[in-house]
Amino acid sequence: MSKWSIGRKPSRTLGLLLLVILSYLVLRRLNWYNLVPAWLRHRKSGLQANGQHFMLEDSTFWIFGGSVHYFRVPKEYWRDRLLKMKACGLNTLTTYVPWNLHEPERGKFDFSGNLDLEAFVLMAAEIGLWVILRPGPYICSEIDLGGLPSWLLQDSGMRLRTTYKGFTEAVDLYFDHLMSRVVPLQYKHGGPIIAVQVENEYGSYNRDPAYMPYIKKALEDRGIVELLLTSDNKDGLQKGVMDGVLATINLQSQHELELLTNFLLSVQRVQPKMVMEYWTGWFDSWGGPHNILDSSEVLKTVSAILDAGSSINLYMFHGGTNFGFINGAMHFHEYKSDVTSYDYDAVLTEAGDYTAKYFKLRSFFGSISGVPLPPQPDLLPKIAYEPLRPNLYLSLWDALQYMEEPVNSEKPVNMENLPINNGNGQSFGYTLYETTIASSGVLSGLVRDRGQVFVNTVSIGFLDYEKKKIVIPLIQGYTRLRILVENRGRVNYGDNIDDQRKGLIGNIYLNDSPLKKFRIYSLDMKKSFFQRFSIDKWSPVPAVPTFPAFFLGALSVSLSPFDTFMKLEGWEKGVVFINGQNLGRYWNIGPQETLYLPGAWLEQGINQVIVFEEKMASPVIQFTETPHLGRNQYLD
Repeated sequence: MSKWSIGRKPSRTLGLLLLVILSYLVLRRLNWYNLVPAWLRHRKSGLQANGQHFMLEDSTFWIFGGSVHYFRVPKEYWRDRLLKMKACGLNTLTTYVPWNLHEPERGKFDFSGNLDLEAFVLMAAEIGLWVILRPGPYICSEIDLGGLPSWLLQDSGMRLRTTYKGFTEAVDLYFDHLMSRVVPLQYKHGGPIIAVQVENEYGSYNRDPAYMPYIKKALEDRGIVELLLTSDNKDGLQKGVMDGVLATINLQSQHELELLTNFLLSVQRVQPKMVMEYWTGWFDSWGGPHNILDSSEVLKTVSAILDAGSSINLYMFHGGTNFGFINGAMHFHEYKSDVTSYDYDAVLTEAGDYTAKYFKLRSFFGSISGVPLPPQPDLLPKIAYEPLRPNLYLSLWDALQYMEEPVNSEKPVNMENLPINNGNGQSFGYTLYETTIASSGVLSGLVRDRGQVFVNTVSIGFLDYEKKKIVIPLIQGYTRLRILVENRGRVNYGDNIDDQRKGLIGNIYLNDSPLKKFRIYSLDMKKSFFQRFSIDKWSPVPAVPTFPAFFLGALSVSLSPFDTFMKLEGWEKGVVFINGQNLGRYWNIGPQETLYLPGAWLEQGINQVIVFEEKMASPVIQFTETPHLGRNQYLD
């Protein structure tokens, strides 16, 4: 190509000169300063701790925050929830970042769709909210394994939340990717992120004194320049404080407020006070009560927190839903898994509707804001669709022939260590173990979390944390023994997070002799799982179905889709899928009695509904405009 020169391209030179002159004249006329958004101007020092106050640049700043987790809310509804937050008088959004969802396989990252963190943060900025980011790597959050990926547990020596090499190497690679996305969103780079939390409630875990300094350095080395915070409850605050990081507290009662703020004053001297988590309600566990907290009590405590000179974050402002299998669990005296709804009795309901708490807090924050609050967005409409009758059926035993080839193993293999998903094991769902037995007797072993035992296709009971033995009845000749194991949710808080492998753990014994030669099927129930079940594989629902089974039906939506709630009265326990989206688990032991179905996930026309039911089905699925969360219990 010939070298460009003025002599050979006079017309191009003249054109460029005219463009420069025209640009200068236009910019002079428009005033360039006014073209820059206001929130991008005058950024120097960011959020600072200055004596007893927060300062944002040169002004005293009070954090009135609320938690919304983008991964628990359909992306189509993010704007609705954030506008309602702004209209309540809050100025700051806080959110966790779930590592297990963003890196489902080692080195394979997903920030698309409902996991588009950057879009969520930028939407908050557009609406006029600052952001406090809580990137973990451990986040608790009532999510499976506290947001840590299950593939970490493939290492038998893994020590989570420590400086164990296998853990820090994985954190480093994850933070390399995550922080490349987060850094440009910081305040000093023109974004809305004004503070970043270092891990989460580490004081109550406190296994490794080198761990928190490592996480702090990992953030700073990757370009985090905003104010750093820790967050601890009453059990961990004493051990959670660290040099160079502002300590904040998590609580629910005014009594805790006085105790914890006095402690902070003794260790931090005069620093801004912040309640990072004021719990506006609480989460529910299967088989337990539905927890609620009176709105008048919430208002009193919020008022007391601000009267004490503290900033506040409402956890949760809007809880949302544990879609899919992402719910966590607790295991202190007994194992308790969290329900699908993360309603939390929060300021907004699971479906984003207003509550008495919302109206009282809006009035309260409006009285101290000094400016009129934005108008409240209209509620999203709800509808009770006509009952749906599933007309096609596929038993689990018939479905096995269409699944991927099972893993053949001499001994049982736990979910995480199955040689599937590119060597990353299985994270969520069910796992089916098959072997052959030739005699009756007592079957025993460790099953995590719940295993339904079958002789051929006949269910004979369950093995779980409480029931570790079951009697195999008399059989004739060689018989197929099957154990369908469900991961009901890994523990997300406590000292036993290293011990959260699922499936059959170690050997399973018949009359104290270990069984051998297993065929192991992964039933993770991802979208690709159901693609194997083409329409010709299904049969009409029989009068007496064989369980477990999949049921297929069609929900017809004639007009624009609206939110609704599925009511599975007469069904016992299972999972629901709408157009390939996993709505989550249902279980007739309560307290949750309905599943939230976002209208955004429905289409005008025919919508595919698949129900996986373990034990008992009704002929119909019902819909209602309002959720049913069972009996209530007021928190102390």
